[in-house]
Amino acid sequence: MKPSLQVITLGCSKNTVDSEHLLYQIRDAYDIVPEGEECPHLDVQLINTCGFIGDAKEQSIQTILEAVARKKEGLVDRLLVFGCLSQRYSDELPSLIPEVDGWFGARELEPLVKALGCRYDAALSSRRVRSDARLPYAFLKISEGCDRRCSYCAIPFIRGAHRSVPIEELVSEARSLASEGVRELVVIAQDTTYYGLDLYGKRCLAQLLRRLSEVEGIEWIRIHYSYPAAFPEDVLDEMASNPKVCRYMDIPLQHISDSVLSKMHRGVDGAWTRELIRRMRERVPGVVLRTTFIVGHPGETYSEFKALEDFVREAAFERMGAFAYSEEEGTYGAKNLKDSVSALTKKRRLERLMELQRGISLAYNQSRIGSEVSVLVDSFSDGILVCRSEFESPEVDGEILVKYTPEAFDGVEPNSLVGEFIKVRICSADEYDLTAEPV
Repeated sequence: MKPSLQVITLGCSKNTVDSEHLLYQIRDAYDIVPEGEECPHLDVQLINTCGFIGDAKEQSIQTILEAVARKKEGLVDRLLVFGCLSQRYSDELPSLIPEVDGWFGARELEPLVKALGCRYDAALSSRRVRSDARLPYAFLKISEGCDRRCSYCAIPFIRGAHRSVPIEELVSEARSLASEGVRELVVIAQDTTYYGLDLYGKRCLAQLLRRLSEVEGIEWIRIHYSYPAAFPEDVLDEMASNPKVCRYMDIPLQHISDSVLSKMHRGVDGAWTRELIRRMRERVPGVVLRTTFIVGHPGETYSEFKALEDFVREAAFERMGAFAYSEEEGTYGAKNLKDSVSALTKKRRLERLMELQRGISLAYNQSRIGSEVSVLVDSFSDGILVCRSEFESPEVDGEILVKYTPEAFDGVEPNSLVGEFIKVRICSADEYDLTAEPV
């Protein structure tokens, strides 16, 4: 019998992709136990950690300690840890938690594969064992690392310099995913708009989108994590003209104040940001914009926060998230900027900004009532088809819920609708989800 192995993946979707690539390399040597599935005994427990911010680090440490406890009880034979946390604290963790049998960094896939007794095969680098093969979407990581030096961000020294994946490898990966029933690709990276500079001497995201759209079976391509500075505007042309590229853009802006943006080392100012948003909406009519902001960055005054609040009201982003600044050791901010805004002030500013956004999101969703849209069915549960249009990204946005009845779908079984596109009419909406009926 093959030894049993399970991976617990923490953190972002980029970590999920890393775990899936790893599992394909070792798939023939191990009996892979799906994450979340109970197993009385594991020969190998792997934990893919996140080390980006405080809460994520605490979750990673707690998960490791829980695995250590299972190992002491004889329920796990071997415990290996990899990913961002072990990369960031490679000098400290082995002595602090000696029960772990091996620590591997965020870019040490090949050594980890070898430690598991397998041979790493670079020819298989575009293949994956999907965490949930039932889902009709998959994340496609197009590059690793980041060359930006934002004052608050630890990613560059955790993940290293920017490194693009060649277009041919990504197209091969997309074909493999499509053959497994994937209909939507969510393009991700630390900075998707930087794609191609290291390999081709120019930004090639638009070219990549065109190549991916030629893959049979892929119907939607969605862009996440775009950086505003030097934004490659041929991407907007591709979005406007290519029916497979969703009219959806995730572009973290972080602030609008010139002073705060300068302290953040974002490489743009408020005027550039406003003009970029204007061009996006003008060149891609109906585009949905998702963004994030940071409140309470060192030096942020009340008037600068108020300017951010006014900008959110003015721009009316369809999707928005916000975070309170937290000082991360090793970053420029931690070394050179005093964390001058109190925790209470950060909390209040965050609550104000999100309350404002709730009203904006509700108004946008309600404006869609009565419209007819094509949606992708993600799942079926408790009599409800859980769907999304091109304007909802998986795992971060709301959903479109459609009640299933045999009459409405000509007797087609609901589970056979998962992964299919259906036409629906929006009936009602709250600030997050919408309900619809089939057309």
